Amino acid sequence: MKHKNQVFDNVLDLVGNTPLVKLNKITSQLNGHFYAKVEAFNPGHSSKDRIALYIIEQAEKQGLLKPGDTIIETTSGNTGFSIAMVSIIKGYDCILAVSSKSSADKIDMLRTMGAKVYVCPANVSADDPRSYYEVAKRLHEEIKGSVYINQYFNQLNIDTHYQSTGPEIWKQTEGKITHLVACSGTGGTISGTAKYLKEQNPDIKILGVDAFGSVLKKFHETKEFDEKEIYPYRIEGLGKNLIPAATDFNIIDEFIKVTDEESAHTARQIAKSEGLFVGYTSGAAMQAVLQLGKTKTFSTNDVVVVIFPDHGSRYMSKIYSDKWMNEQGFFDSVNVESVQDIQYIK
Repeated sequence: MKHKNQVFDNVLDLVGNTPLVKLNKITSQLNGHFYAKVEAFNPGHSSKDRIALYIIEQAEKQGLLKPGDTIIETTSGNTGFSIAMVSIIKGYDCILAVSSKSSADKIDMLRTMGAKVYVCPANVSADDPRSYYEVAKRLHEEIKGSVYINQYFNQLNIDTHYQSTGPEIWKQTEGKITHLVACSGTGGTISGTAKYLKEQNPDIKILGVDAFGSVLKKFHETKEFDEKEIYPYRIEGLGKNLIPAATDFNIIDEFIKVTDEESAHTARQIAKSEGLFVGYTSGAAMQAVLQLGKTKTFSTNDVVVVIFPDHGSRYMSKIYSDKWMNEQGFFDSVNVESVQDIQYIK
């Protein structure tokens, strides 16, 4: 419960009501007005705080959870952190099946928050017994008094953002929003937010961001699941090798694919141009905006909201590490970083 003078009962009272921040320099060559919904202002530094708190509280209301029970989930890192945070406050054990694609920073954070972590290989099929989906299901079957959040197939994932993110954006833009740009992983954020916004104004365009190596864009366009689309990629929390039930494909107008390399550089560009230290998926969302801007998708009076899902601190060993970027082949004659910015005094 929020009190006067910004005093709160616990950290969970800080979830939601994140700011909308105008983007100025990075969008200077584009038509329209651009705003970032900066989800790093949640206490767990990502939009996943919203679904963790909402889904767990719904489970409590239905009598599915009692103190001492265990919450199990699959995660690329952010949802896991949020669930671990909620579990600490509410008195639950937390077990997380994590993709090996998740950064070492994220895995260390999960362990620090008291979660038991199973790191599962990323580049296996969803039905492989080693996949984080199957590992989570197996643990749920084996552990009495456990609840499996299952964000990819949980309607409450959509409901969370319908109840919170959508109304916040509508109010913050005073109903003037014309385009929403959001990454699609589980699909809960884009689907729930879009559902609310489309109810207020069906003309609002919903633009989803997908990764090369993911099946979502082609499924949206053809309604066919094409395994040939699947190959390894580096962006965490974006795209899928399965079709999540938490994605409402009918409400999304268009998908745009972005590359690992361009998304990484764009995340760095956001930090250097706007002073916002954002995550890899935020870089992907902004990269999609830049690509769309070049195709004249936006006009002068458009109001474009792009969701930045998480904070850059989760990617210190990845996109903000020159060593990692170089190992991926992401530094070339065009995108080269200079170590001369660091001066060592002897």
